[in-house]
Amino acid sequence: MNPSRQGRIGMALATAIIAAWSALHLSAVFLFDWSAPWAPALAAPILLLLTWLSVGMYIVAHDAMHGSLWPSRRASGDMVGRLALLLYAGFSFGRIKLKHELHHRNPGSAQDPDFAVAHANQPLSWYLQFLTTYFGWRELAIMSLRVSAYMLLGASVWNILLFFAVPGIVSSLQLFYFGTFLPHRHVDDRSDAQFADHHRARSNEFGYLLSLLTCFHFGYHHEHHLQPGTPWWRLPGARSR
Repeated sequence: MNPSRQGRIGMALATAIIAAWSALHLSAVFLFDWSAPWAPALAAPILLLLTWLSVGMYIVAHDAMHGSLWPSRRASGDMVGRLALLLYAGFSFGRIKLKHELHHRNPGSAQDPDFAVAHANQPLSWYLQFLTTYFGWRELAIMSLRVSAYMLLGASVWNILLFFAVPGIVSSLQLFYFGTFLPHRHVDDRSDAQFADHHRARSNEFGYLLSLLTCFHFGYHHEHHLQPGTPWWRLPGARSR
């Protein structure tokens, strides 16, 4: 695909994801009224949509890391990715990019920061290692300051917990399970023998809609490792070839 056209499509989708997340996030945190008769019926759908959009925020940043968000304007794409990660959970774009490059150079090995050698088929232990690799004191400080600011501006603790903390935690589990654990897990002790090649990655067998809902097609993970410059919205086409 022409890089300019890919950039236009990628930026349109990234803008839609960031704008939708921001609008829903701020509305839910500051305006959701639990005393309203519609509140019980709307809380769960808002929570689910915020969680899914939170996954999308990371995927936008992930494409920026690979230069596939805006190929003809990499610096601008990086800025968008940096914004998405900061809004999502206060992450450092540069730090995560370096770790992600290590993941692609050494997938499924002891040098892979996303892989848990001692827990290659244990999702909970692996997730805890994954979480502590990426969420540290910097992120905790940023998020604490943000929560404090929200409370000073009048947001309730309950709204902050339900519409900020819960989507952040659940989306991290979603990204980990569908985008890291399932693609790179060991199903037995044969290690490399269970993978097609040195990328040590497999893809799910989900259809288009389920793939989109679970992880913005990041579950088509072998295709992603084969073609890391392919943006998330083109992975189904790479999968079908």
